[in-house]
Amino acid sequence: MKTQRRTNRTRFALPAMVAALSLTLAACGASNSGSGSGQPTGSGSGSEAAIPAAWQSCQVGGQAKSVTDTQGTGQDKKKEIKIGAFNGWDESFATAHLLKAILTEQGYQVSVQSFEAAPAFAGTAGGDIDLVTDVWLPTTHASYIQQYGNQLVPLGCWYDNAKLTIAVNDSSPAKSIADLATMGDQYNNVLYGIEPGAGLTKQTQQKAIPEYGIKMEFRVSSTPAMLAEVSRATQAGQNVAVTLWRPHWAYSAFPMRDLEDPKGAMGGAETIYSAGRPGLDTDNPKLAQIVKNMALTDDQLSGLEDLMMNKYKGENHDAAVAEWLQANPDFKQKMLAGTLHR
Repeated sequence: MKTQRRTNRTRFALPAMVAALSLTLAACGASNSGSGSGQPTGSGSGSEAAIPAAWQSCQVGGQAKSVTDTQGTGQDKKKEIKIGAFNGWDESFATAHLLKAILTEQGYQVSVQSFEAAPAFAGTAGGDIDLVTDVWLPTTHASYIQQYGNQLVPLGCWYDNAKLTIAVNDSSPAKSIADLATMGDQYNNVLYGIEPGAGLTKQTQQKAIPEYGIKMEFRVSSTPAMLAEVSRATQAGQNVAVTLWRPHWAYSAFPMRDLEDPKGAMGGAETIYSAGRPGLDTDNPKLAQIVKNMALTDDQLSGLEDLMMNKYKGENHDAAVAEWLQANPDFKQKMLAGTLHR
């Protein structure tokens, strides 16, 4: 999946941004910046070789096919569906509520419930949760898939650009992280980070900064503080450099782009899978296929998250999804037809 430049961006005043961030963090119960990677908490770091074969590789759209003709998808036995979303993970709620909207129109009764990652994996493997949509592999959730992967039903992957980044405003001069070693003065000699305990922070401190010889001050504080600096710099027309991660709504809300990482110091991209409870694919073959058909680009995902977490302040995900689907009228039809990846 190639990252595309964004041409339509919403700019928020700083007070509104800080207020929205506070509401978002309170509503979600946690920030998805505090894990081992600037991503969700509770991950493991087992080796890829120990992951069951069904979870070792996936191509977005690789299992997609049409469900508009229900012949061949079987008759679904269960219409009441529970989707688990991980506390503090914006993309988890975005995809869960997106599926809720599409499945509801297909006659299912869908609820979305929030969980921490560990009980979500255990609950799905135990059959108490029908599916989750935010399984990061090969690294972030390796230990959970090592433990539960043989019980869970793989439901395809919908995104393959999940990664840690150092990002700058689109109009600034740096193209590579290496440029920050000589262009620090163009960014006020400050690289803004997030929480001290976040894996993104550790990766930046222990790998990127020493490997690229960056002499800028690495100002570590919090995710809201980092985003407030992006908002301030955007409004002031100033350059800014921050640690960030994909997927994130900031790429839609602000004119930001990732710096190239030729040394791979920030780590490689991960793929995000969906997983179902045992027997979901036989009990609900049509539903399972709809989930396998899901695919989202960077622009689509960040745009949806932007609506959810800013315009709707994290308070009404269903309304945000409804507005996003109205603005993307072909998405639902392409998803049911299995052509989103094309």
